[in-house]
Amino acid sequence: MRDHGAVLPDEPDLPIRRVLPSVRAALDDRGSAVLVAPPGTGKTTLVPLDLAGHGRVLVAEPRRLATRAAARRMAALVGEKVGERVGYAVRGDRRTGPDTRVEVVTTGLLVRRLQHDPALDGVDTVILDECHERHLDSDLALAFCVDVRANLRPDLRLLATSATADTARLADLLGRTVVAEDALHPVEVVWAPPAKVDPPHGLRVDPRLLDHVAATTRRAFRKRDGDVLVFLPGAGEIAAVADRLRDLPVRSLLGRQDAAEQDAVLRPSATRRIVLATAVAESSLTVPGVRVVVDAGLARVPRTDHARGLGALVTVPVSKAGAEQRAGRAGREAPGVVYRCWSEAAHDRLPARPQPEIASADLTGFALDLAMWGAPGGDGLALPDPPPAGPMTVAIETLRALDAVDDAGRVTARGRRIAGVGTHPRLARALLDGAPVVGAARAASVVALLDRESPGEDLVAGWRRVRDDTSFQQEVRRLRADLGASSSPARRMPDDLAAGLVVGLAYPERLARARGAGGSAYLMSGGTAADLAPGSALTGVAWLAVAAADRPPGRASARIRSAVAIDEATAREAGAALLRTSEEVAWSGGDVVARRVERLGAVPLVERPLSTVSPTVVAAALLDGLRREGLGLLRWDKGAVALRQRLAFARQALGEPWPDVSDAALLDGAWLGPDLVAARRRADLGRVDVAAALRRLLPWQLAGRLDAVAPERVAGPGERRLRVDYADPSAPVVALKVQEAFGWRDTPTVAEGRVPVLLHLLSPAGRPVAVTRDLASFWQNGYPQVRAELRGRYPRHAWPADPTG
Repeated sequence: MRDHGAVLPDEPDLPIRRVLPSVRAALDDRGSAVLVAPPGTGKTTLVPLDLAGHGRVLVAEPRRLATRAAARRMAALVGEKVGERVGYAVRGDRRTGPDTRVEVVTTGLLVRRLQHDPALDGVDTVILDECHERHLDSDLALAFCVDVRANLRPDLRLLATSATADTARLADLLGRTVVAEDALHPVEVVWAPPAKVDPPHGLRVDPRLLDHVAATTRRAFRKRDGDVLVFLPGAGEIAAVADRLRDLPVRSLLGRQDAAEQDAVLRPSATRRIVLATAVAESSLTVPGVRVVVDAGLARVPRTDHARGLGALVTVPVSKAGAEQRAGRAGREAPGVVYRCWSEAAHDRLPARPQPEIASADLTGFALDLAMWGAPGGDGLALPDPPPAGPMTVAIETLRALDAVDDAGRVTARGRRIAGVGTHPRLARALLDGAPVVGAARAASVVALLDRESPGEDLVAGWRRVRDDTSFQQEVRRLRADLGASSSPARRMPDDLAAGLVVGLAYPERLARARGAGGSAYLMSGGTAADLAPGSALTGVAWLAVAAADRPPGRASARIRSAVAIDEATAREAGAALLRTSEEVAWSGGDVVARRVERLGAVPLVERPLSTVSPTVVAAALLDGLRREGLGLLRWDKGAVALRQRLAFARQALGEPWPDVSDAALLDGAWLGPDLVAARRRADLGRVDVAAALRRLLPWQLAGRLDAVAPERVAGPGERRLRVDYADPSAPVVALKVQEAFGWRDTPTVAEGRVPVLLHLLSPAGRPVAVTRDLASFWQNGYPQVRAELRGRYPRHAWPADPTG
């Protein structure tokens, strides 16, 4: 079977058969093409078998489950076992042989192979399946293959397949697009919205929605023929719905399941069943017997808070394209029906397609792959979308901290070793550096646990729960194999400290110290506050190594999702690169504090007072305190307040060079220079002569003019001197009783005659009766009414008809 003879069987007769000649022609013409084929048309199985007639075919699938399922289906079509003409390879598991013509691999594994063998010796055609899903590995595999064709293997044929028609960018990169018709069987849509549920928040899904999904599934199972495939966002929701349907024949299908359990679900069943699945069942595989789909309408996607180094899975509404993919599962073998647990109006508001992973995911591993390829940052590669600049910068900085790339972004020898582990660079670093300390077995176990979707809040308890899980142990064995010869622990450690050390090596910025005794609030070494869930078994632990945390919108602190209790010594060892000792003179707790502090990142460890401190450094701390707490730290007596008001008026009336004495200007602190240098603590600020400091602001040529521009008093009728109130710098006020203004014809002025004062005229009892800047007008127009109102009330006072005489 090593010749280029055809592999394609005569059956089944699926729609894709009618476009196979066009696919071959497109590849013969240009060497690359795009195939658009909806679910159920046969693109995943029949196209590779057909192209195997040209030579060896490598098919890349985005998920391990789909990889194995596609290989099994193709092998069955040609009447053989997996590993003969059709084989597969996933991380830790490969079944191929000397006669293998079609090998199905995960896109991640294809990227690894391209890194080790860019020429892909012995491969004639690469098929990148389900490119519409836009995973990071899929984007990398596409870009690398295009680069290989352009510079190394122009004879390598490249086909990208998509279940959606949104392929403009793919067509730009690969050329001709071939479109297959829809699947053979129609799918009826039933809109089945719940009565009232809250939208998802983070990982939380309203239990009322799960009640509704379970009830809809029960109804569909009772009313319709065939198996029922139910789409839910994650393992937790699958377990919850399974519990609600425990009287029915329920099976689960998840990416993290044991391969044997997955295989059992993907084999035909003699009896009807309900299959609860995550997005792994959306495409690239067929769950046999399914005639009904129940769609909860939710998807779980990664989101990264790049500023805080926090990553988490969040629950979002499915896209229209995703909903169409899911519905197609019901029509693969016969006419079917999909129950959508949302309204038709809500469907119209769904996003057209899912957001590409590159837009929101942690890009550390992506950046390392680019550096390994010799294209740091992706420069010159045909990526479907360029990586966002900010997250890419964070990713490269992380790689530098791991010594995986140098200052120019080129991969280092350690970076190649990290990449060879085949997991996230942080986890690879934890494995490589943790194994010599805690032992290869425990390091591999903790890293395998961290790579799972939900390790549990108490990570050590989660470790104990999965120790006997077959898929978990398979990953542990793979990681140990990547380490090479097993290393013995350098010292004996309990499991919690061993796990905590490995977690801390992976996420040193998440080493967290309790804020106060017995509480649930923590400060992580990266500077982010974090809280345990109410009632957590970890409450009161002094130190945590946090494996997973997120910060929901609107919350000031992060929520700890998974952690392990450690001690300070373990925190110091795991976060050794973050240890710093510095001398700090700062405003803290309402006064100047001078101390020598040892910190683990943002977390203080040891503090000791400093006995000798530079006066200028203390002055800077005092100024910081003044800016934080305001000018009230100074002693503002009446004279200082009045002087500031007079200066403010002069500035308002005449402008520069009269000094600015606003809060913003005074908080600059320059006017207090000598006083700050002489001060040592908060109390010294209260002894500063504020009035003298304010007068230092006056240039010498203005000092003698202040009394003329902003006099404290102005001359009144006779020999009286009346105080001017400058509280409002735009309107200086003189207050006096009406009788005291008799004989005064014109309003007095300040600012060297430029600004009339605002007269507040009072009754004999001191109550306001009139406000004016034009005294002459008041005597003529306002006074007669005032006189008429007050002469009867105050008959003992003089109320002349002409008060100016």
